[in-house]
Amino acid sequence: MTADTAPKIFDYRNVDKADEFEEIPVLDMGPYLAGEPGAAEELAANIRFIQETIGFYVVINHGIDRKTIDAAYAALKDFFKLTAAEKAAYKFDETSVGYIAPKSTVYVTSKINENTKQDLNETLVLCLDRPDDHPYVRDGVRFTGPNKWPDIEGFREPMVRYQYACADLGRKIVPLYALALEKPIDFFDKYFEEPIMWTRNAHYPAVEPEENQFGISPHSDHSFLTILPLTRVAGLQVLTRQGNWLPAGFNKDALVINTGEFLNLWSNGRFIASPHRVVPPETDRISMATFFDAAPDTVADPADFAAPGEELKYEPTTMYDYVCWYIDRNYSSKAGGKAEGIEPDAA
Repeated sequence: MTADTAPKIFDYRNVDKADEFEEIPVLDMGPYLAGEPGAAEELAANIRFIQETIGFYVVINHGIDRKTIDAAYAALKDFFKLTAAEKAAYKFDETSVGYIAPKSTVYVTSKINENTKQDLNETLVLCLDRPDDHPYVRDGVRFTGPNKWPDIEGFREPMVRYQYACADLGRKIVPLYALALEKPIDFFDKYFEEPIMWTRNAHYPAVEPEENQFGISPHSDHSFLTILPLTRVAGLQVLTRQGNWLPAGFNKDALVINTGEFLNLWSNGRFIASPHRVVPPETDRISMATFFDAAPDTVADPADFAAPGEELKYEPTTMYDYVCWYIDRNYSSKAGGKAEGIEPDAA
């Protein structure tokens, strides 16, 4: 898919679950967002098929203005131009927001690859911007702030505008997942009134990797769902059930959506935690992966979605406990996690 080619809209009725995907499915959110009768149910049926097979899809007509995305990218380019010492002033810490230096992560929790080499990307983590007196911020809830805003003129405003556009879209997507899992359309709504939401703003340098080293190593996200604008510079690859790595094509007005381990657990394994990786690009690449997660005390109980008599594959857990476990296992103790033996690049 290129910016000059109209995307082919996916329809689950035209394919079989055993088929190999040749490209990431594309869904049109326009009719649903316009409130057309039956559009939510039709979109949810496609999402159900995708989440039981490949787990990644692209959305068009999603409602986030391209200028909003471009302004956020421009701001991030200014940040990543800073020196290593300047970026280190915003270091990721126990609050789980801030700057993460290259070679600070190894996704040891991955079930699809034995990751042994530090990832090459550097990252600025920014959570959904909230006032200092918000209960999450006041109580020191990780991944909720306060943000460490770089001292760059014009940086904060476009990032916050993009954040809130993602939050709005996330709340509109969540009802589709309720329908896809054969629940009332408002089943998940109460869990996302005050979500944990943060964006992993990553710079992937064009460098030669070592063996078994990646921009970001093969893994599944921790999240309920992830929202990611496509970029012209290639790098993202999705693992199909047949074991092939499928590159994400480019469309300037499209977003990639995938789900992670929290929804996989909650759905008792029905919806897959979408495996993916980022290979080092040919030219520098910046991405904005937004993790749209439920409120911290939300309990993912597989019994909510298991069929009568079906074995429960997972123990219930809260959103907060799960994301803390995930980050602490995969991030260096020198970069806000608890993993030892990972040496971030020195400032």
